[in-house]
Amino acid sequence: MAKKDSKRTNKKNSQLVLRLDKDERDAFVELCKELDTSAAREIRRFIRGFMKENAED
Repeated sequence: MAKKDSKRTNKKNSQLVLRLDKDERDAFVELCKELDTSAAREIRRFIRGFMKENAED
């Protein structure tokens, strides 16, 4: 058998559901497209940065 691709080992296995205003969501998704990124990627980046900034040492 072939080795699994290393990118697949970081498979996402959980979801976070949030509610927000449709216009705000649409504007965010559109801005992400203009910046050649995805909404999910930017939200994950925010969460990681927030956790890092607020981690207790």
